[in-house]
Amino acid sequence: MKMEGILFYQLLLAALFSLSMPTLCSSSSNTKHFNFNVEWKSVTRLCHTKPVLTVNGKFPGPTIAVHEGDDVEITVTNSVARNTTIHWHGVRQVRTGWADGPAYITQCPIGAGNTYTYKFTVLDQRGTLWWHAHFSWQRASVYGAFIIHPTSPFPFHFSLPSIHADIPLIFGEWWNRDIEVVEREMNLYGGGPNSSDAYTINGLPGPLYPCSTKDTFIQTVEPGKTYLLRIINAALNDELFFAVANHSLTVVEIDAVYTKPFTTTAIMITPGQTTNVLLTADQIIPQDHSTEGVFVMAARPYLTSVFPFNNSTTIAFLKYQTNKPYPTMPPHNNYTLPINLPAMEDTSFATQFSNSLRSLASQDYPCRVPTKIDKRVFITIGLNLQDCPQNQTCQGFRGKRFYASMNNQSFVRPSFSILESHYRKLKNNGISSDFPEKPPHAFNYTGVNPVTENMNTVFGTKLLQVPFGTRLEIVLQDTNFLNPENHPIHVHGHNFFIVGRGFGNFDAEKDPVEYNVVDPPERNTVGVPVGGWAAIRLIADNPGVWFVHCHLEEHTSWGLAMGFVVKSGKEPSQCLLPPPSDLPPC
Repeated sequence: MKMEGILFYQLLLAALFSLSMPTLCSSSSNTKHFNFNVEWKSVTRLCHTKPVLTVNGKFPGPTIAVHEGDDVEITVTNSVARNTTIHWHGVRQVRTGWADGPAYITQCPIGAGNTYTYKFTVLDQRGTLWWHAHFSWQRASVYGAFIIHPTSPFPFHFSLPSIHADIPLIFGEWWNRDIEVVEREMNLYGGGPNSSDAYTINGLPGPLYPCSTKDTFIQTVEPGKTYLLRIINAALNDELFFAVANHSLTVVEIDAVYTKPFTTTAIMITPGQTTNVLLTADQIIPQDHSTEGVFVMAARPYLTSVFPFNNSTTIAFLKYQTNKPYPTMPPHNNYTLPINLPAMEDTSFATQFSNSLRSLASQDYPCRVPTKIDKRVFITIGLNLQDCPQNQTCQGFRGKRFYASMNNQSFVRPSFSILESHYRKLKNNGISSDFPEKPPHAFNYTGVNPVTENMNTVFGTKLLQVPFGTRLEIVLQDTNFLNPENHPIHVHGHNFFIVGRGFGNFDAEKDPVEYNVVDPPERNTVGVPVGGWAAIRLIADNPGVWFVHCHLEEHTSWGLAMGFVVKSGKEPSQCLLPPPSDLPPC
């Protein structure tokens, strides 16, 4: 297709797309319908072919594109002999916790051959989110982008270059082995899981891996044009650095919330987070084409753990559109990594990048951070080492089992839906609302000897419960047990404001004085600094039961999670809606 035809086609699509947008004065929203079929698909990567769990046979899965204010109905049919659920990561699910998705928290799984329709409204959110399976480790391959188009113009159209097109970049991981086997062995023997064999960009590992030259993502761009990169970290267990050779990135949004724009050479993004950046194709390509106009895009892990990990790098290519014909793949000498890609242990860059994030805090997009709080909860997060039960084989450190906890409570999911139990006010089911609001004992959280202390944990299903409207502060404190680590903590059902973060132990007298309560970043997933703490604030205005957990999948499996209950308020609009008729049974 000639360039003129491509441009005409793109403009036509844009025109049709804009016609479908709801107007600000519309009294009712559109309802968008989607159909997901969870099915096996044979996929080959790194010379290994295996059945991969997918949605609609796609890896990664299909993109959900809606508009701010839309009602959304997504019918999920489970066509495999496994239970499954889908979570719409970052969608607030106001009063519709039944559609949130985490298995045994807000719903029972969708059984083999069954169907469930997730129904919710996208309220006061715009930008890039994502969706993924929330049962077992299925999100290793079951994930995709969730894009919310705004009803108002992009707020930076006067101060920044106009956007020519947007480009989703989804980071993931690939295992040559069956991911169910990897998870099962970890849970059976209590050791760390096998690391992935590759990182991927849009499902493709790139030419630095065996047999993968053909499996490389290549994005063509026009010289001089500006593009919106919608970056999603869907990796199971790794925070990632990302950079583009010879190009800077302008951050404009995180977790579907506009930020004050700032320019950076690279980004750090944890599992669960999204980051939108502007990239301008501003490199000069000589008329004699003495340079190829091909630039490496690279992602590699941010390392804060002593556990075995995948220390490889995935690359893709940004290719400038020119009149010179190119081969299918760029020449091999273009595989050099960007010099602006941070080193794997560059905590200094990760800290600087996180500290640069600020909410836009404009008149149209205000920062609604609570300046006063009703309750502060102090939660230690970290790893545990449990004594090996008699007559069992354990493969963790010193022949024990790895677990993880919050305030020394290792979360156990029940065999039923906690939300349904809460809604029906069921009793005597092993669930209690007495999650400890501080650690059982105060100690030197980041200075304790990592291996000599008693690190046994307590198992149970304890929930943190607060009244509707509570202005809540949660201080998340990393600990030194086994090793300090950067933990991405995700809160379902709410956005929150990161009012403070630092290294060492949180000081309740000194640290709050330095809080940012003017324009703190607003997110749904926070990276708690390695050997440090993060303070988040939220208004508990969404009734229901919500999952709070580490987005490193191995840590969630080990129990680094809790249930968070927001009671219904006095008004009907402050109450959880009744369950849908097709809610799956347990």
